[in-house]
Amino acid sequence: MSSAKVLFGFHAVGVRLKTAPQSIIEIYYEPTRRDARMRQFLERAREAGARLIEADGLRLAKLSGSHGHQGVAARVQAVQQVQSLDDLLDALEEQGVRSPLLLVLDGVTDPHNLGACLRVADGAGAHAVIAPKDHAVGINATVAKVASGAAETVPYFMVTNLARTLGELKERGIWVIGTSDDADKTLYQADLQGPVALVLGAEGPGMRQLTRKTCDSLVSIPMLGAVESLNVSVASAVCLYEALRQRQGQPS
Repeated sequence: MSSAKVLFGFHAVGVRLKTAPQSIIEIYYEPTRRDARMRQFLERAREAGARLIEADGLRLAKLSGSHGHQGVAARVQAVQQVQSLDDLLDALEEQGVRSPLLLVLDGVTDPHNLGACLRVADGAGAHAVIAPKDHAVGINATVAKVASGAAETVPYFMVTNLARTLGELKERGIWVIGTSDDADKTLYQADLQGPVALVLGAEGPGMRQLTRKTCDSLVSIPMLGAVESLNVSVASAVCLYEALRQRQGQPS
């Protein structure tokens, strides 16, 4: 079971029940919780044929590494994902997707931020999230919990050299747009209908200098109040949903 991992929380485990029930090894649940949400969850789990094991709160917290498990945790086998960014882009091209939408995160190390970004990416229809192997957080149980199932649906690629990867995206005709407080134009002046990779840095330091130099253009998110910047997951939502707004009614 070396490839097994743990998911916890109703959303994360529920999405796995819906998308890949055969990958679930066993589900642990707190029997003292008898509310409607737990009853509905257990009914779905039984319908999917999942193995159910009673566990107290202490065992669930130890298993998930968090007290935010909501009374539910599961040991699951990894689901086969697209192996590389190139494979994904090739597959999208074969499927006739002419305008891929990618989210690039440079320097996001907080698992709660990454989970929220994945959730936003799923909601806005982004095709993948990309991050460097250094200066970034990987997928763990906390990320999966915050992502509410999106860690299972949105491909997340950690690349060795982010600047080189952005260069390869540009060679494929994908326009690389970075976000910066000092950009000359705003997000709402940018054309996001074509193939686009939106690049966001961590709150505070922003993008690294080499990443910034690699971008085709820079845009800012208007800030009209006293606050100087947005949390990276909120900024991701603003950017991705503006892209979605512009693309609605357009061929993908």
